[in-house]
Amino acid sequence: MAAKNRSSFLLSATPVSVIAHLLGIAATTLVLVWILHFRGGLALKSETKQKIFNVHPVLMVIGFIIVGGEGIMAYKTVPSSSRKMQKLVHLVLLLIALLLGILGVFAVFKFHHELGIPDLYTLHSWLGIITICLFGLQWLFAFFSFWFPGAEMPIRARLVPWHAFVGMVIFLMAICTAETGLLQKFILLGLVRGQEALIVNFTGLIILLFGIAVGLTAILRRAYK
Repeated sequence: MAAKNRSSFLLSATPVSVIAHLLGIAATTLVLVWILHFRGGLALKSETKQKIFNVHPVLMVIGFIIVGGEGIMAYKTVPSSSRKMQKLVHLVLLLIALLLGILGVFAVFKFHHELGIPDLYTLHSWLGIITICLFGLQWLFAFFSFWFPGAEMPIRARLVPWHAFVGMVIFLMAICTAETGLLQKFILLGLVRGQEALIVNFTGLIILLFGIAVGLTAILRRAYK
């Protein structure tokens, strides 16, 4: 009876994942409003070099963090009872996040190169490079361990908790990297108050809340089997 009473306090992952989706949409909207309305748009090739840089925050927030967060939540949000299907969606979404993240990093290196700005001289850049490298290594390790060719079942069972733990650490590192990047840009632009300052601050806040919601979704039980 005690165990049953305790289980009644368990929260389903579903409502938390819905909140995470809404926060992801909000973060996406704010980043696009910031870049398209206040920063002049984005392009990988342009005479206006700021447009090249603008590709970076868009892809890192929307591509790397939002899509990556959706990949983490796949086991709780994909409406399928097939574990293999959930694993496939998880794998594909994280691959998309990785590729978009790499393109986002390329954009900022291209921006620095064309303006003669030194690379990797801030905490934000250090965290970013470490995070993207660990993300790539984690994806490759998971692909060969859990998908193809796949380790033996007893080995997989031992690896799963560590895979989940390291994945969450990397995701939280991505959140920290985004926060330091927004703060760095806030300072460089000399923002104090006004609409753009509010957009940047709210973007950082919502990204943090999105990370919390994703983490909570990952540890809660599914509403159905």
